[in-house]
Amino acid sequence: MINFNLNNLIRDNIKTIRPYSSARDEYKDLTDGMVFIDANENPFNTNVNRYPDPQQTEIKKRLSELKGIPTNQILLGNGSDEVLDLIFRVFCEPYRENIITLPPTYGMYDVLANLNAVDNMEIELEPDFQPNIEEILAAAHTHTKLLFLCSPNNPTANSFKAKRIEELINEFQGIVVIDEAYIDFSKKESWLSRLDEFPNLIITQTLSKAYGLAGIRLGVCYASQEIISVLNKIKPPYNINQLSQDKALERLNAMDAVDREVKTIITERKKLRKALKSIRFIEKVYPSDANFILAKVDDANQRYQQLVEQGIVVRNRTNQPLCDNCLRFSVGTEAENEKLIQTLTNL
Repeated sequence: MINFNLNNLIRDNIKTIRPYSSARDEYKDLTDGMVFIDANENPFNTNVNRYPDPQQTEIKKRLSELKGIPTNQILLGNGSDEVLDLIFRVFCEPYRENIITLPPTYGMYDVLANLNAVDNMEIELEPDFQPNIEEILAAAHTHTKLLFLCSPNNPTANSFKAKRIEELINEFQGIVVIDEAYIDFSKKESWLSRLDEFPNLIITQTLSKAYGLAGIRLGVCYASQEIISVLNKIKPPYNINQLSQDKALERLNAMDAVDREVKTIITERKKLRKALKSIRFIEKVYPSDANFILAKVDDANQRYQQLVEQGIVVRNRTNQPLCDNCLRFSVGTEAENEKLIQTLTNL
Protein backbone atom coordinates (compact mmCIF):
# COMPACT_ATOMS: atom_id res chain seq x y z
CA MET A 1 0.00 0.00 0.00
CA ILE A 2 1.45 3.35 -1.06
CA ASN A 3 1.96 6.07 1.60
CA PHE A 4 0.43 3.96 4.37
CA ASN A 5 -0.08 5.85 7.62
CA LEU A 6 -1.63 3.75 10.36
CA ASN A 7 -2.25 6.77 12.56
CA ASN A 8 -4.59 8.23 9.94
CA LEU A 9 -6.82 5.14 10.11
CA ILE A 10 -7.17 4.82 13.89
CA ARG A 11 -10.13 6.49 15.57
CA ASP A 12 -9.15 9.65 17.45
CA ASN A 13 -10.47 8.45 20.83
CA ILE A 14 -8.48 5.21 20.50
CA LYS A 15 -5.27 7.15 19.91
CA THR A 16 -5.56 8.82 23.29
CA ILE A 17 -7.20 6.07 25.31
CA ARG A 18 -5.40 4.93 28.44
CA PRO A 19 -5.54 1.13 28.56
CA TYR A 20 -6.67 -0.67 31.68
CA SER A 21 -3.74 -2.02 33.67
CA SER A 22 -4.48 -5.27 35.49
CA ALA A 23 -2.64 -6.59 38.53
CA ARG A 24 -0.77 -9.10 36.38
CA ASP A 25 0.13 -6.42 33.87
CA GLU A 26 1.75 -4.41 36.63
CA TYR A 27 3.57 -7.33 38.27
CA LYS A 28 4.49 -10.25 36.05
CA ASP A 29 7.03 -12.23 38.09
CA LEU A 30 5.23 -15.38 39.24
CA THR A 31 8.17 -16.84 41.17
CA ASP A 32 7.18 -19.62 43.58
CA GLY A 33 6.92 -18.42 47.15
CA MET A 34 5.68 -14.96 46.27
CA VAL A 35 2.58 -13.80 48.15
CA PHE A 36 -0.01 -12.28 45.84
CA ILE A 37 -2.53 -10.07 47.62
CA ASP A 38 -2.84 -7.45 44.88
CA ALA A 39 -5.79 -8.61 42.74
CA ASN A 40 -8.61 -9.21 45.24
CA GLU A 41 -8.65 -12.92 44.35
CA ASN A 42 -9.91 -15.71 46.59
CA PRO A 43 -6.70 -16.94 48.28
CA PHE A 44 -7.79 -20.59 48.56
CA ASN A 45 -6.42 -22.87 45.85
CA THR A 46 -8.98 -24.20 43.39
CA ASN A 47 -6.45 -24.35 40.53
CA VAL A 48 -8.35 -21.45 38.93
CA ASN A 49 -8.61 -19.01 41.84
CA ARG A 50 -5.98 -16.74 40.26
CA TYR A 51 -6.53 -14.53 37.24
CA PRO A 52 -4.98 -15.92 34.03
CA ASP A 53 -2.03 -14.43 32.18
CA PRO A 54 -3.58 -11.37 30.48
CA GLN A 55 -1.13 -11.68 27.56
CA GLN A 56 -1.32 -15.49 27.15
CA THR A 57 2.49 -15.57 26.96
CA GLU A 58 3.00 -19.32 26.64
CA ILE A 59 0.41 -19.73 23.88
CA LYS A 60 1.91 -16.87 21.91
CA LYS A 61 5.38 -18.41 22.26
CA ARG A 62 4.10 -21.70 20.90
CA LEU A 63 2.21 -20.04 18.04
CA SER A 64 5.33 -18.06 17.23
CA GLU A 65 7.29 -21.32 16.93
CA LEU A 66 4.62 -22.91 14.73
CA LYS A 67 3.82 -19.95 12.49
CA GLY A 68 7.13 -18.09 12.35
CA ILE A 69 5.56 -14.84 13.55
CA PRO A 70 7.05 -12.84 16.48
CA THR A 71 4.97 -12.82 19.66
CA ASN A 72 4.55 -9.05 19.48
CA GLN A 73 2.64 -9.54 16.23
CA ILE A 74 0.09 -11.90 17.78
CA LEU A 75 -3.15 -11.12 19.61
CA LEU A 76 -5.54 -13.69 21.04
CA GLY A 77 -9.28 -13.25 21.35
CA ASN A 78 -12.24 -15.00 22.95
CA GLY A 79 -13.04 -16.53 19.57
CA SER A 80 -12.24 -14.83 16.29
CA ASP A 81 -15.42 -12.81 16.74
CA GLU A 82 -13.82 -10.86 19.61
CA VAL A 83 -10.76 -10.21 17.45
CA LEU A 84 -12.97 -8.92 14.63
CA ASP A 85 -14.93 -6.73 17.03
CA LEU A 86 -11.72 -5.17 18.36
CA ILE A 87 -10.69 -4.37 14.78
CA PHE A 88 -14.00 -2.56 14.23
CA ARG A 89 -13.58 -0.60 17.46
CA VAL A 90 -10.06 0.55 16.59
CA PHE A 91 -10.65 1.65 13.02
CA CYS A 92 -14.34 2.44 12.42
CA GLU A 93 -16.04 5.58 13.67
CA PRO A 94 -19.74 4.82 14.37
CA TYR A 95 -22.35 6.45 12.12
CA ARG A 96 -19.64 7.86 9.86
CA GLU A 97 -17.38 5.18 8.42
CA ASN A 98 -17.96 1.93 6.59
CA ILE A 99 -16.56 -1.44 5.60
CA ILE A 100 -16.71 -3.69 2.54
CA THR A 101 -17.69 -7.35 2.62
CA LEU A 102 -18.09 -9.81 -0.23
CA PRO A 103 -21.24 -11.93 0.08
CA PRO A 104 -21.86 -14.75 0.25
CA THR A 105 -19.50 -14.79 3.22
CA TYR A 106 -19.25 -15.16 6.99
CA GLY A 107 -22.28 -13.49 8.51
CA MET A 108 -20.61 -12.05 11.61
CA TYR A 109 -18.92 -9.29 9.58
CA ASP A 110 -22.34 -7.79 8.97
CA VAL A 111 -23.51 -8.39 12.55
CA LEU A 112 -20.43 -6.64 13.93
CA ALA A 113 -20.87 -3.76 11.50
CA ASN A 114 -24.40 -3.23 12.78
CA LEU A 115 -23.31 -3.66 16.39
CA ASN A 116 -20.70 -0.93 15.92
CA ALA A 117 -23.03 1.34 13.91
CA VAL A 118 -20.86 1.03 10.81
CA ASP A 119 -22.29 0.79 7.30
CA ASN A 120 -21.53 -2.45 5.45
CA MET A 121 -21.13 -2.00 1.69
CA GLU A 122 -21.70 -5.42 0.18
CA ILE A 123 -19.97 -6.16 -3.13
CA GLU A 124 -21.23 -9.52 -4.32
CA LEU A 125 -18.67 -12.07 -5.44
CA GLU A 126 -18.50 -12.92 -9.12
CA PRO A 127 -20.33 -16.08 -10.29
CA ASP A 128 -17.12 -18.09 -9.84
CA PHE A 129 -16.99 -16.87 -6.21
CA GLN A 130 -13.99 -14.59 -6.81
CA PRO A 131 -13.73 -10.92 -5.71
CA ASN A 132 -14.71 -8.28 -8.22
CA ILE A 133 -11.70 -5.99 -7.86
CA GLU A 134 -13.02 -3.20 -10.07
CA GLU A 135 -16.30 -2.90 -8.15
CA ILE A 136 -14.60 -3.14 -4.75
CA LEU A 137 -12.11 -0.37 -5.46
CA ALA A 138 -14.79 1.78 -7.10
CA ALA A 139 -17.01 1.51 -4.03
CA ALA A 140 -14.26 2.37 -1.53
CA HIS A 141 -13.80 6.01 -0.49
CA THR A 142 -12.15 8.04 2.27
CA HIS A 143 -14.53 6.71 4.94
CA THR A 144 -14.05 3.05 3.97
CA LYS A 145 -11.80 1.61 6.66
CA LEU A 146 -11.95 -2.19 6.40
CA LEU A 147 -12.13 -4.79 3.63
CA PHE A 148 -12.92 -8.36 4.71
CA LEU A 149 -11.66 -11.27 2.60
CA CYS A 150 -12.62 -14.72 3.85
CA SER A 151 -10.28 -17.15 2.10
CA PRO A 152 -11.06 -20.03 2.00
CA ASN A 153 -14.51 -18.51 1.98
CA ASN A 154 -17.52 -19.57 3.99
CA PRO A 155 -19.95 -20.82 2.67
CA THR A 156 -18.47 -21.28 -0.82
CA ALA A 157 -15.34 -23.19 0.38
CA ASN A 158 -13.08 -21.76 -2.33
CA SER A 159 -9.88 -19.75 -1.95
CA PHE A 160 -9.54 -16.37 -3.60
CA LYS A 161 -6.87 -16.04 -6.27
CA ALA A 162 -3.59 -14.77 -4.82
CA LYS A 163 -3.15 -12.12 -7.53
CA ARG A 164 -6.54 -10.64 -6.76
CA ILE A 165 -5.86 -10.57 -3.03
CA GLU A 166 -2.49 -8.92 -3.54
CA GLU A 167 -3.99 -6.29 -5.83
CA LEU A 168 -6.63 -5.48 -3.24
CA ILE A 169 -4.07 -5.21 -0.43
CA ASN A 170 -1.97 -2.87 -2.54
CA GLU A 171 -4.79 -0.70 -3.86
CA PHE A 172 -7.26 -0.53 -0.97
CA GLN A 173 -6.63 2.58 1.13
CA GLY A 174 -7.56 0.99 4.43
CA ILE A 175 -7.05 -2.19 6.43
CA VAL A 176 -7.45 -5.53 4.65
CA VAL A 177 -8.53 -8.37 6.93
CA ILE A 178 -7.96 -11.88 5.57
CA ASP A 179 -9.97 -14.42 7.52
CA GLU A 180 -8.08 -17.72 7.31
CA ALA A 181 -10.29 -19.82 9.58
CA TYR A 182 -10.08 -22.72 7.09
CA ILE A 183 -6.53 -22.30 5.79
CA ASP A 184 -5.30 -25.57 7.33
CA PHE A 185 -7.49 -27.52 4.92
CA SER A 186 -6.13 -25.76 1.83
CA LYS A 187 -3.07 -26.38 -0.32
CA LYS A 188 -2.79 -22.62 -0.73
CA GLU A 189 -0.09 -20.90 1.29
CA SER A 190 -1.19 -18.76 4.21
CA TRP A 191 -0.70 -15.02 3.83
CA LEU A 192 1.27 -15.18 7.08
CA SER A 193 4.34 -15.84 4.94
CA ARG A 194 3.96 -12.33 3.48
CA LEU A 195 2.59 -10.48 6.48
CA ASP A 196 5.58 -8.17 6.84
CA GLU A 197 5.27 -7.02 3.21
CA PHE A 198 1.94 -5.29 3.83
CA PRO A 199 1.56 -2.85 6.75
CA ASN A 200 -2.22 -2.66 6.17
CA LEU A 201 -2.77 -6.42 6.43
CA ILE A 202 -4.43 -8.26 9.31
CA ILE A 203 -4.79 -12.06 9.26
CA THR A 204 -7.17 -13.90 11.53
CA GLN A 205 -7.11 -17.61 12.26
CA THR A 206 -8.80 -19.88 14.80
CA LEU A 207 -8.32 -22.98 16.90
CA SER A 208 -11.95 -23.96 16.30
CA LYS A 209 -11.53 -25.83 13.03
CA ALA A 210 -8.33 -27.78 12.34
CA TYR A 211 -7.32 -27.82 16.00
CA GLY A 212 -10.66 -29.19 17.17
CA LEU A 213 -11.12 -26.62 19.94
CA ALA A 214 -14.38 -24.88 19.00
CA GLY A 215 -15.57 -25.33 22.58
CA ILE A 216 -12.88 -23.12 24.12
CA ARG A 217 -13.41 -20.14 21.76
CA LEU A 218 -9.90 -19.03 20.87
CA GLY A 219 -9.18 -16.81 17.89
CA VAL A 220 -5.81 -15.51 16.72
CA CYS A 221 -4.90 -12.23 15.08
CA TYR A 222 -1.61 -11.62 13.25
CA ALA A 223 -0.56 -8.14 12.14
CA SER A 224 2.23 -5.61 12.37
CA GLN A 225 3.59 -4.82 15.82
CA GLU A 226 1.99 -1.38 15.54
CA ILE A 227 -1.51 -2.74 14.84
CA ILE A 228 -1.26 -5.38 17.56
CA SER A 229 -0.15 -2.75 20.04
CA VAL A 230 -3.27 -0.67 19.35
CA LEU A 231 -5.57 -3.71 19.58
CA ASN A 232 -3.95 -4.62 22.90
CA LYS A 233 -4.87 -1.20 24.28
CA ILE A 234 -8.58 -1.94 24.09
CA LYS A 235 -8.87 -5.69 24.62
CA PRO A 236 -10.48 -6.84 27.90
CA PRO A 237 -7.76 -7.48 30.52
CA TYR A 238 -8.30 -11.22 31.06
CA ASN A 239 -10.08 -12.14 27.85
CA ILE A 240 -8.77 -15.74 27.61
CA ASN A 241 -9.64 -17.79 30.70
CA GLN A 242 -7.18 -20.18 32.33
CA LEU A 243 -8.98 -23.36 31.27
CA SER A 244 -8.95 -22.25 27.65
CA GLN A 245 -5.27 -21.31 27.84
CA ASP A 246 -4.36 -24.68 29.33
CA LYS A 247 -6.34 -26.64 26.74
CA ALA A 248 -4.98 -24.57 23.86
CA LEU A 249 -1.38 -25.10 24.93
CA GLU A 250 -1.98 -28.81 25.35
CA ARG A 251 -3.34 -29.06 21.81
CA LEU A 252 -0.62 -26.86 20.29
CA ASN A 253 1.92 -29.22 21.78
CA ALA A 254 0.23 -32.19 20.09
CA MET A 255 0.68 -31.18 16.47
CA ASP A 256 1.17 -34.76 15.28
CA ALA A 257 -2.42 -35.50 16.28
CA VAL A 258 -3.69 -32.25 14.73
CA ASP A 259 -1.90 -32.99 11.46
CA ARG A 260 -3.31 -36.53 11.36
CA GLU A 261 -6.84 -35.27 11.86
CA VAL A 262 -6.48 -32.59 9.18
CA LYS A 263 -5.12 -35.17 6.74
CA THR A 264 -8.05 -37.46 7.52
CA ILE A 265 -10.57 -34.66 6.99
CA ILE A 266 -9.01 -33.82 3.63
CA THR A 267 -9.16 -37.48 2.60
CA GLU A 268 -12.78 -37.72 3.70
CA ARG A 269 -13.58 -34.49 1.88
CA LYS A 270 -12.35 -35.96 -1.38
CA LYS A 271 -14.42 -39.12 -0.88
CA LEU A 272 -17.48 -37.12 0.11
CA ARG A 273 -17.28 -34.82 -2.93
CA LYS A 274 -17.11 -37.83 -5.22
CA ALA A 275 -20.06 -39.49 -3.51
CA LEU A 276 -22.19 -36.34 -3.55
CA LYS A 277 -21.78 -36.09 -7.31
CA SER A 278 -23.57 -39.43 -7.66
CA ILE A 279 -26.71 -38.29 -5.85
CA ARG A 280 -29.52 -37.85 -8.38
CA PHE A 281 -30.90 -34.54 -7.07
CA ILE A 282 -27.53 -32.85 -6.53
CA GLU A 283 -26.93 -30.60 -9.52
CA LYS A 284 -23.46 -29.30 -8.68
CA VAL A 285 -20.73 -29.98 -6.12
CA TYR A 286 -18.37 -27.05 -5.74
CA PRO A 287 -14.59 -27.41 -5.17
CA SER A 288 -13.47 -27.11 -1.56
CA ASP A 289 -10.40 -25.80 0.24
CA ALA A 290 -12.19 -26.05 3.59
CA ASN A 291 -13.60 -28.72 5.90
CA PHE A 292 -17.01 -28.45 4.27
CA ILE A 293 -18.57 -28.77 0.83
CA LEU A 294 -21.18 -26.59 -0.86
CA ALA A 295 -23.60 -28.39 -3.15
CA LYS A 296 -26.52 -27.20 -5.28
CA VAL A 297 -29.62 -29.38 -5.05
CA ASP A 298 -33.04 -29.36 -6.69
CA ASP A 299 -34.87 -28.01 -3.61
CA ALA A 300 -32.72 -27.02 -0.64
CA ASN A 301 -35.60 -26.43 1.77
CA GLN A 302 -37.14 -29.81 1.04
CA ARG A 303 -33.86 -31.72 1.18
CA TYR A 304 -32.80 -29.97 4.38
CA GLN A 305 -36.04 -30.97 6.12
CA GLN A 306 -35.80 -34.54 4.84
CA LEU A 307 -32.31 -34.87 6.29
CA VAL A 308 -33.41 -33.47 9.64
CA GLU A 309 -36.18 -36.06 9.76
CA GLN A 310 -33.50 -38.71 9.23
CA GLY A 311 -31.40 -37.33 12.09
CA ILE A 312 -28.85 -35.40 10.02
CA VAL A 313 -28.39 -31.64 10.33
CA VAL A 314 -26.67 -29.74 7.52
CA ARG A 315 -26.69 -26.00 6.74
CA ASN A 316 -29.24 -24.57 4.34
CA ARG A 317 -27.58 -21.66 2.52
CA THR A 318 -30.27 -21.07 -0.09
CA ASN A 319 -31.01 -17.54 1.15
CA GLN A 320 -27.43 -16.41 0.62
CA PRO A 321 -26.43 -14.56 -2.59
CA LEU A 322 -25.27 -16.90 -5.38
CA CYS A 323 -26.31 -19.90 -3.24
CA ASP A 324 -29.83 -20.58 -4.47
CA ASN A 325 -30.81 -24.13 -3.45
CA CYS A 326 -27.41 -24.80 -1.90
CA LEU A 327 -26.68 -26.95 1.13
CA ARG A 328 -23.42 -26.89 3.08
CA PHE A 329 -22.07 -30.21 4.32
CA SER A 330 -19.39 -30.25 7.01
CA VAL A 331 -16.96 -33.14 6.57
CA GLY A 332 -17.63 -35.57 9.40
CA THR A 333 -16.08 -38.83 10.46
CA GLU A 334 -15.97 -41.68 7.97
CA ALA A 335 -19.05 -43.23 9.61
CA GLU A 336 -20.95 -39.91 9.60
CA ASN A 337 -20.14 -39.29 5.95
CA GLU A 338 -21.24 -42.79 4.99
CA LYS A 339 -24.53 -42.30 6.83
CA LEU A 340 -25.06 -39.00 5.02
CA ILE A 341 -24.47 -40.54 1.59
CA GLN A 342 -26.66 -43.54 2.33
CA THR A 343 -29.43 -41.25 3.53
CA LEU A 344 -29.15 -38.96 0.49
CA THR A 345 -29.20 -41.99 -1.81
CA ASN A 346 -32.44 -43.19 -0.27
CA LEU A 347 -34.30 -39.89 -0.42
